[in-house]
Amino acid sequence: MLLIFDCDGVLVDSEPLASQVDADVLTALGLPYTADEITRQFVGKSMRDMIGRIEADHGCTLPGDFAERVNSALFARFETDLKPIAGVGEAIRSLSHPRCVASSSAPERIALSLRVTGLADLFDNVFSATQVARGKPAPDLFLFAARQMGARPEECLVIEDSPAGVQAAVAAGMRVIGFTGGGHCGPGHAEQLRRAGAPVTISNMADLAITARARA
Repeated sequence: MLLIFDCDGVLVDSEPLASQVDADVLTALGLPYTADEITRQFVGKSMRDMIGRIEADHGCTLPGDFAERVNSALFARFETDLKPIAGVGEAIRSLSHPRCVASSSAPERIALSLRVTGLADLFDNVFSATQVARGKPAPDLFLFAARQMGARPEECLVIEDSPAGVQAAVAAGMRVIGFTGGGHCGPGHAEQLRRAGAPVTISNMADLAITARARA
């Protein structure tokens, strides 16, 4: 069994920081958003898809350096404020299965996230939505990761925190565990993941090992 981990909201508790930075940058550009609105609309989506949706919704073109502005502010916050999901390192070490990361974020953001949280040594293989044509909820990223790791879709178990990510795993023909322990997950988050196709959800990484073995 190949374990495929999303990064933001599964390995690192980055979504509240990212949503606030996105909202601040957009508001400064004259497109008022709150962090909660960003979380509801764009968690699990790639920067490319978020930009496309915002431009379509507002009939505008964002500055060419929008992604750079966001990343500059966000990476500074990550260096000082980013924390790993509680217990995730111990949970990963307790599972002997091959593993990788498959995230909607850009490679430099993933690398920074894993470095500052002390998780980089746990993953030799990291894949980004920038490597495929379509981001989540399309299955492209998870299928790409599986091919690179030499695994068939039915041999993969995805750990995801977003409805888009769960939908992508289901579309890829993979098993999936929904995770609801991130700082952005409200009371109804587990139900959202179940509606997206996750047959089981966990809120604590201490439950990952037993749940993963049950899903194997």
